Amino acid sequence: MRQGLLAFYYNLRIKYKIIVMLAFMMAVIGIATFAVMKYAFHAYDKEIYKQSASALNSASLGVEKELRNMEKISFKIATDSYIQDYLSEIKAGGSEYSNYLTAVNIRQRLLTFTSNEKYILSFHVMDVFRKQYGNGYKMINLSTERNAQVVNETNKTNGGVQFVFPDYGDNALIAGREIRRVDGLELDHLGNMAVRIDIDRLYSDLVTSADNSKAYFAILQKGGHLVYPHDQPDGMDLTSLQLTGQQGFKIVSLSGKNYFITYYSSGYLDWVYVNVMPYDQIFHTTESAKNTVIIVYILLSVLILGAALSFSRSITGPIERLNQRMKRIQLGHFEFAEEPEERNLAKDEAGQLQRNFRMMVGRIDELINENYVKQLTIKDTEFKALQAQINPHFLYNTLESINWSAKIAGHKQISIMVESLGYLLRSTISHKQPTVMLEDEMRLVSHYIAIQHIRFEERLVFENRIPDRLLNVYVPKLSLQPLVENAIHYGLEQMIEACVITITAEEYEGGIAITVADNGPGLAPDVIDQLRSGEIQPRGTGIGLRNIEDRIKMLFGEAYGIRVESVPQQDTRITLYLPIEMGERT
Repeated sequence: MRQGLLAFYYNLRIKYKIIVMLAFMMAVIGIATFAVMKYAFHAYDKEIYKQSASALNSASLGVEKELRNMEKISFKIATDSYIQDYLSEIKAGGSEYSNYLTAVNIRQRLLTFTSNEKYILSFHVMDVFRKQYGNGYKMINLSTERNAQVVNETNKTNGGVQFVFPDYGDNALIAGREIRRVDGLELDHLGNMAVRIDIDRLYSDLVTSADNSKAYFAILQKGGHLVYPHDQPDGMDLTSLQLTGQQGFKIVSLSGKNYFITYYSSGYLDWVYVNVMPYDQIFHTTESAKNTVIIVYILLSVLILGAALSFSRSITGPIERLNQRMKRIQLGHFEFAEEPEERNLAKDEAGQLQRNFRMMVGRIDELINENYVKQLTIKDTEFKALQAQINPHFLYNTLESINWSAKIAGHKQISIMVESLGYLLRSTISHKQPTVMLEDEMRLVSHYIAIQHIRFEERLVFENRIPDRLLNVYVPKLSLQPLVENAIHYGLEQMIEACVITITAEEYEGGIAITVADNGPGLAPDVIDQLRSGEIQPRGTGIGLRNIEDRIKMLFGEAYGIRVESVPQQDTRITLYLPIEMGERT
């Protein structure tokens, strides 16, 4: 198996060997990277667990410190001799007035306990008849049910402190006691007392300051009863949690969501402090970092493999092309067509091999075709010499003779056509300058129109609307006559009614616009593209739009050229954009 893989690798092409090698290296590096990343994130997660547990421990100790203080205050009230005397008087019975005065005295006595304890809402004392006497900055009258709950709970402790949990009627935590007095050898029951504690403020100051994340804090009895708060958000059932040990953490699923829970069991009360945080919230950064590392690694792998493929092609590409050339030479094809990627060969060994082979093939092909090229040169020279024997003046003289013969015979139309044809021929062969004045170009157009008038008669209507001030502007030679010829071919010849061909010229900022327009059937977009690209072979002079535009750009620059506009069944407009270069009219 191993030998088969090695043989497969050795038989691969060079560029694929490079890709396989780099892919293997990237895989090894990726595995090592993921292992290190997993270890690092595990250590980070563990540190988060420790910090969260430490914050909860600190917050729970702060809460218990305040509750111990509340226990001391409740003890002072329950053992206060004045309050015990007042409750004894009420228990012994008395007039309504004396009981009223006693109640006033109890409330005034409670004022002495309202010091700077910011977490105390109010103090309450209940006599043996369960009548309330209270005082505080947020004083409320306990409901009958709440009052009975406090009395019943505190009577079970025989004078010890009892914490009564918040409910829907009263959101405060109550530290209560039974008030008893030594009477002989017995403890006389005088009533009960309660200290209402602002547990919300206590939570806000101690718990939130210890952990400023969006966590949910709760206090549970070890039996599972919810101490604080009296309701649970999002339908979470915290009482179903199985929390073992003094403290710890776990990830649980509540209401279909994952939560990270840290807990701490109180050594003072039968309570468990619980901190609940959404898993996605606390580990969002970690998960984002993991995903980012994976995505970056994948992107880098793709980029590296792509760069490796490009690099391998730069090495093996010339060798492969050279191999293909050799196969062509074996078949007898010695011609060497240079490809774009071979124009700038590297100066390395592969590039030098390519150059030497190209020079060798070129020399062989040159030797093979030398006699054939010489024969073609001789034939071409003979043909040009034969052409040179035809004197243009002979043509002019012949046309002039035909013209006079037509005039003598009274054939006016033939005379006009011969004169115009002679002018067209003379203008095409003579005038070596690349530009002429617009006046001369329009004279050439008028002779061409004269010939076409005889052919189409009243179907051809020509209008020259060029201002006299623009007639001495220089334009490329033979730039307007081919446009008029196109208008006749694509406009007039396609119509039954008369065709109006109009030439206009107007100045614009930076140049002059000369337009040849006709009211013919218009041109299709694909025909316009073919005319501009030169795909349609022009008739007559053989000069197409591509030729005219190339000459304009070559003479005046890229800012100038041709624009073709056509509206089907309405008109066609071809506009030349040229700079204003004036000459002197003769």
